[in-house]
Amino acid sequence: MKKNNEINERICPICNKKYTAPPALSRIDNSTPICPECGTRQALESIGISFEEQEQIIEIIHSHTRERAD
Repeated sequence: MKKNNEINERICPICNKKYTAPPALSRIDNSTPICPECGTRQALESIGISFEEQEQIIEIIHSHTRERAD
């Protein structure tokens, strides 16, 4: 049984990075849990956002996440 203060570490099957945030659901099969960053990328790609702009958006998300952690 998972305790409330345990961190559930997962590995994303798309990017192979470790993550602890709640997973996103892959748009590819609607059942595979993936890291939030890959979930964001899939969502942005689905609306036609270029890879370069995706990178900018992801960096903005990371900078705001770092600010909240400080």
